[in-house]
Amino acid sequence: MKSKNIARLSILTAVAIVLSIIENFIPLPFIAPGAKLGLANIITMICIVTMTYKETFLILVTRIFLSAIFGAGLSGFMYSFTGGVLSFIAMIFVKELFKSHISSIGISVTGAVFHNVGQVLVAVLVLNNILIMTYLPILVIVGTISGAFVGASTNYFLNHLERISFFKK
Repeated sequence: MKSKNIARLSILTAVAIVLSIIENFIPLPFIAPGAKLGLANIITMICIVTMTYKETFLILVTRIFLSAIFGAGLSGFMYSFTGGVLSFIAMIFVKELFKSHISSIGISVTGAVFHNVGQVLVAVLVLNNILIMTYLPILVIVGTISGAFVGASTNYFLNHLERISFFKK
């Protein structure tokens, strides 16, 4: 790996971690307990479009791991890792399946919904209670809205990133 690429991956990981930390200060109590905007996923979406899937996955896993160390803890890691990996797989699947027929918003909404599915599956296993699945429809609605926001934000940033040599290989 070239040093420029290592620096790019490191900076994007750091930005994603900072966005996660900022997001922790944004209260969303009126929507659903545990629901978040998913601001760090803007970086994941930018990487899916501008980098290889391997690099994107590396940034995603590193961000989740470091966020767990900086405050989310082991349980936060379990929920984030499962949701993040399932989300990543779903986003890559729809991006490849639909190629030019799906937008960043569609990819992001897919990722948000599958992130919620992954987190609910972990909760079912950890708490040994299938009734937690009843929380999924609320999370899917919230995930759809936040995924659309992340996708729209991604489009905005992608329109401006083309001018920055940092993102050119």
